[in-house]
Amino acid sequence: MRYAIANSTPRIGTSRLLAIYLIVGGIVAATHNYWSHLHTLRGWGSALLSTVLWPLILVGINLHVH
Repeated sequence: MRYAIANSTPRIGTSRLLAIYLIVGGIVAATHNYWSHLHTLRGWGSALLSTVLWPLILVGINLHVH
């Protein structure tokens, strides 16, 4: 009895895609100075929000929490 050879292609898991998304978000947020004012809770909120929603920064939306 012969079995077919299983050809599996390497897949990128969702955890890797999430990690890449957050890394890019951190870089975009840092280049737009969201990570430079972490002295208050508002600063942390702006930094985390901008890291998660970084495509909105590229469109031109201001994510600083006031």
